[in-house]
Amino acid sequence: MSRGSSSAFFSLLLLALALTAHATPVVQMRDSFVRLQTAKRFNLTGSGKLLARDQARVHNLRARANAKLTGTPLTADAVISVPVDNQAVDYVANVNVGTPGTTYSLLVDTGSSNTWVGAGRTFVQTSSTRQTRDRVAVSYGSGDFSGTEFTDTVTLGSGLTITGQSIGVATSSQGFDGVDGILGIGPTGLTVGTLSPDTTSTVPTVTDNLFAQGTISQDLVAVSFEPTTQPEVVNGELTFGGTDSSKFTGAINFAPLTRTSPASEFFGIDQSIRLGNTNILSKTAGIVDTGTTLTLIATDALQRYQRATGAVFDNATGLLRLTQAQFAKLQSLFFTINGVTFELTANAQIWPRALNTAIGGNANSVYLIVGDIGTRSGQGLDFINGLTFLERFYAVFDTANSRVGIANTPFTTATTN
Repeated sequence: MSRGSSSAFFSLLLLALALTAHATPVVQMRDSFVRLQTAKRFNLTGSGKLLARDQARVHNLRARANAKLTGTPLTADAVISVPVDNQAVDYVANVNVGTPGTTYSLLVDTGSSNTWVGAGRTFVQTSSTRQTRDRVAVSYGSGDFSGTEFTDTVTLGSGLTITGQSIGVATSSQGFDGVDGILGIGPTGLTVGTLSPDTTSTVPTVTDNLFAQGTISQDLVAVSFEPTTQPEVVNGELTFGGTDSSKFTGAINFAPLTRTSPASEFFGIDQSIRLGNTNILSKTAGIVDTGTTLTLIATDALQRYQRATGAVFDNATGLLRLTQAQFAKLQSLFFTINGVTFELTANAQIWPRALNTAIGGNANSVYLIVGDIGTRSGQGLDFINGLTFLERFYAVFDTANSRVGIANTPFTTATTN
């Protein structure tokens, strides 16, 4: 059962601009596109935490999917599996809520679907605010929130207004320092079980409601990120309702959503991976996710990757490390998705060297962004193509047609790192 309302083409483009999280959104028009400036956030607070945070997220994604599939409550051990240290690399959108609107800085997440505020800036009730009868709670592996559900007017840009959008207002949250909450743009089914007492109800996402209210002609959102060697840089874009041809090259290859559980509960696809001519991961199911920083693969696949590259585990960062000589010989990783192969170059496989010290590493070392998902292959979620993958490829999350699209970009072969 769907709660609330969930078509004229426009695109809402979110460009990352650091340190503007609470500023008034700046809107630019180009070729019927509407651009809303937001921030890319580097919140790095210690060594060896990026992989642990990502693995905690994977643990939670599995637990949430299992709870939904079995109709059982999410167990306590799935809520927090690593200490909450707020270490993250993510993208933040400025979203206005209310009439008149208050601007909130929200993390963009395709792995969850509830939109909520209150982790930082206090929620301001206005004439358009309506409280529902429900409590709302979501856990994310390295953070969580609980609070009350409201409906309100949400504005994403000049004239881009959603009425009656479900908004969670946190009375308790952890793991979200520096932001106000989450803009959840994942599959709507992920909202099942997040409300109480309406535990079987779904909550339409902002994308669903933009489509249902006639603001966009397609129920999809496209993502464009770019690699960077700076913690503060304009380099991200979301497009609601269509795709921006200036952000990708060639054709978009669409793959149907996988039917393999638990990846099927998210934006999951089937793919295989090889390093040069060496098989790393045979065709299997996984997900494409903006909320995961690294590119994660099954434990046995990572072992093959480590042997092939000669990398060693680095205790300080929790990542694999190469010597300069090994990096010079590093081959490309090839991801085959629905019959089309995409190349993750040697440069794309390493953490930006200019940011090594931000993750507790040595400035002169080479660290790989391919990490261990925490389980062996055959578990139904054997890879996550995270932000480090998405910075090299354009991705389209097409809810209406149950598919994910991938395309090359001008940054696919960049030597930024």
